This record gives sequence, structure tokens and C-alpha cells, in this order.
Amino acid sequence: MMTEWIGEQILDIRATDETNMFDLPGLQRMAFERDHFKLVVFLEEHPKEYVRFIMYGEG
Repeated sequence: MMTEWIGEQILDIRATDETNMFDLPGLQRMAFERDHFKLVVFLEEHPKEYVRFIMYGEG
């Protein structure tokens, strides 16, 4: 389930412009390095919700 907190972590990583936001392994690595462990799990378990958030801003 997408929470506001997960959305904020996604936006935090997106603001760095260090990775393609559709590169899920790269995104997970960056999340792990920033101690966003719940985001790492979310990306693994809910990739469709993540893509919907990136594409349409819906969570």
C-alpha cells in the first residue's frame, strides 16, 4: 500500500536526478543507501503502484 511517507521518499530520490526512475534496481539501491528500507520493500512488492505514482501522481 502506497503511503504518503513512501511517496515522500520516492520524491526525495527523484529530486537527486541521479537515476532513471524506471530503473527499479538502481532506485532500490539508492533507497537502501538513504536508509529508506520500507521503500526498498515497497518497490519489490508493489511495482505497479510505484509506476502509477511516477506516471500519474496517483498512489
